[in-house]
Amino acid sequence: MPTAWNESRASEIIRRHEGREGPLLPILHDVQAEFGCIPAPAIPQIATALNLTRAEVHGVVSFYHDFREAPAGRHVLKLCRAEACQSMQGEALADQVLRHFGVAWGGTTPDGHLTVEATYCLGLCACAPSALLDGEPRGRLTTASIAALAEEIGR
Repeated sequence: MPTAWNESRASEIIRRHEGREGPLLPILHDVQAEFGCIPAPAIPQIATALNLTRAEVHGVVSFYHDFREAPAGRHVLKLCRAEACQSMQGEALADQVLRHFGVAWGGTTPDGHLTVEATYCLGLCACAPSALLDGEPRGRLTTASIAALAEEIGR
């Protein structure tokens, strides 16, 4: 369960990585694990600690799809958007999911129940189209399995 933003807690996370080569990504991962996202006040704090610009830190956060600037929903559904999944009707299934939950890519339902994210290759090409629901792989998705998945998470 993510905790509320706490500058001293963020300082502790940064300190844990002192002296480490290439500490930015591990710090960002730990900050997100603690707070559920990379809160805006963390960016200048990390930049100062690592002698980087805020733009450099923000650039890394915005480049990597796994970093969030706002907390995710209670459930996270990552739909594969790579070629193998697209060739197996993944695009139509993705459209179905987005319509069903009423969100756009990267969006969270208004009640905070579900975040739907795009990901590019889960390594489940033989089971295309595929997804991860809360880190659990789901393969050979169909219209029926999407409906079952929605029911499973209570939507």
